[in-house]
Amino acid sequence: MSLLDRLERVFFWLSGASADNLEICPAWERRKYVAFGATVLVPCTFATIACAYAISTLTDNWLVIAPVSLVWAFIILTVDRALLATYRAYQNIFRKLMQFSLRIVVAALMGITISHPLTLLLFKDTINSAIENERQVEIEAMRKQATDQKALVEARIKPLEAEIATQREAWNSSFNAKFLDENGKPVEQPLTEDEKKAKAERDAKISDAVAPGKTRLEALDAEMAKLSADYQKIAAELNHWQTEFEKEVNGQRSGIVGLGPRAKSIQEDQLTWRRAESARLSGVLDTMTQNRVTLVAEIKAAEDGVNAALDAKAAEEAAKLKAEEARILALKQQVQQQQADAFVGQQNAIRETLKTQIDALLLQLKSLHEEIARLTIDEETRVTKLREEPRRDILTQTLALHDLFENGAEGGQFAFIAYLVLSALFMLVDTIPLVVKFFSKPGPYDTLVDCDEVKYDRERLAFLKSFDRYMKQLVESPFLHITQNRPLERALIEGVDRSRAAKAFLEHLMELEQAFQEKVRLERERLATTGGIANKAEMLEEMATAFYADLRQRMESFFHDDGRRTPLTARG
Repeated sequence: MSLLDRLERVFFWLSGASADNLEICPAWERRKYVAFGATVLVPCTFATIACAYAISTLTDNWLVIAPVSLVWAFIILTVDRALLATYRAYQNIFRKLMQFSLRIVVAALMGITISHPLTLLLFKDTINSAIENERQVEIEAMRKQATDQKALVEARIKPLEAEIATQREAWNSSFNAKFLDENGKPVEQPLTEDEKKAKAERDAKISDAVAPGKTRLEALDAEMAKLSADYQKIAAELNHWQTEFEKEVNGQRSGIVGLGPRAKSIQEDQLTWRRAESARLSGVLDTMTQNRVTLVAEIKAAEDGVNAALDAKAAEEAAKLKAEEARILALKQQVQQQQADAFVGQQNAIRETLKTQIDALLLQLKSLHEEIARLTIDEETRVTKLREEPRRDILTQTLALHDLFENGAEGGQFAFIAYLVLSALFMLVDTIPLVVKFFSKPGPYDTLVDCDEVKYDRERLAFLKSFDRYMKQLVESPFLHITQNRPLERALIEGVDRSRAAKAFLEHLMELEQAFQEKVRLERERLATTGGIANKAEMLEEMATAFYADLRQRMESFFHDDGRRTPLTARG
């Protein structure tokens, strides 16, 4: 067998036809089925490409991609072969349409299955861009969520830091603590009764010594205040008339430049005496100011004299009290040391409490900072994981393609139209084998197949009728219980069948012998009537002898073979 013949048989197999039946068909019929087989390879090829791309979105291992793609192509090929092999040209139009409708549904599903990965491959760059944009949106949302979480933690940090600062300030202030009274104020040494009496006596003597000077000073201040008021009034009037005089001299009032009548009147009536009065008051005020300074010095001297006398007296008393103060000071130092020790212990306890509180707050602050660091690390981890996601699977790309259809404006419409065109194209390609056969005229091969099917259908009907008749007879016979024993049942059935066959055979032989005998009798009568040739009568007798010998041989052969088969059947 040549290579072309082998290839031809391969295409016969692809078309779902029998190579043995096609061998007895004309060459043009064989070429037609070669074309049918070639049309089956077209959807298989596209299915292989589409499946390979679909699997490549999940893995780059060709040891996985290639077998899965080939298996998928084999499934498509098997479905197409099954549909072509079960299609019959001579069946009624209803069954043809049902089969064609089923093929259209299968073709639609396969067309979408094949065209969808190819559409993803066609718009791969756009889909990847959409996927990356979606990934970036998710990253931004993730970062915003992390920022909000960190903001909540930082909001808890600020009051905690303020509280820590307050505690540290209290800690630092504990080193500058003073002895406080019951109201929380520094303890001040109160004045003794003697000190209060001495202070009152000092104040009274100073008041008596400076009283005359203060009286004169008050009178002088009152007079100076009055003169100052008069001086200010004269100065204001003088300033006013001086301005008027200058305007008259400049010609701004009367239009006469120089010392005119009005200017002379102002100078003589208003300015001259006011200037003299202003000079007098100024001199008086200067004199009174000097007197006041002298008086204040006298008051100060009197006060200093009283203080000096009292200080001398106080020094004498201080000398007396010095010894007593030394004794009291020793006692005070002892008491103060005890108080200081107690105070230091108290401050140490306060500082220890503050330190414990500060440490606890610092631990809380550290945990909050660690939480922020953990949130930051978690954010980076999630973002990194999100960036490293391949997102090449069919579902993700399909969602991106769907988003492109809805939100891609003109580009999305073009992608959608291309998707529909590809789906329709692959539906057409996948239905080509059946469409071509559907619209093709039945050929010799279809006639052979139809004849075989009709023959087998008739044989099946005959078997069903025969079996039905046998079962009816079996029900009416006493051998129904034999059906419970399978070997015996088979032996009985075969025995009955052979008995019937033997009966039919004998009846056939008897009919044949009767017909032969009738013809021989007629021939003998014809020869006797016409006086035929003796040789012809002898030939007739020889024919009769040979006929009966052959008939006997057939009977012996039939029953001999039946006798040899019956024991084997019974044992089976």
